[in-house]
Amino acid sequence: MNVGVAHSEVNPNTQVMNSWGIWLAYIILVRLLHVVLLSIPFFSILVVWTLTNVIHNLAMYVFLHTVKGTPFETPNQGKPRLLTHWEQMDYGLQFTSSCKFLSISPIVLYLLASFYTKYAAHFLINTASLLSVLLPKLPQFHGVRLFGINKY
Repeated sequence: MNVGVAHSEVNPNTQVMNSWGIWLAYIILVRLLHVVLLSIPFFSILVVWTLTNVIHNLAMYVFLHTVKGTPFETPNQGKPRLLTHWEQMDYGLQFTSSCKFLSISPIVLYLLASFYTKYAAHFLINTASLLSVLLPKLPQFHGVRLFGINKY
């Protein structure tokens, strides 16, 4: 018996991204990041869009594909301890609505950044940033640790 447990999920990390409120907060935070970067006087529009894209993708990579485990005590013998948040979402099912949203949002941001930078030299930076966050989301990379990095 789990005394004091407020949730009914075995691992709350599996369902947290299915809420419309989380999606709305995510969009608001990305827009807020963009507005804050726009308020810095010596950044041009090209630099601001590239920075918005790169900072977003870096944060997404760290929080979804690098950090492992769960902040909650789970009764399943610590199985999520070896999984990233992306691998825990929706119990590892691919192409659910939350996975689609988190896969499409960096693509939309990439397209916006590419359009507003007029496909200049920032294009290569934005493309590398997009690939670094999209490739780990592919089903072929589920549970794969390249070169043993982040294995334990």
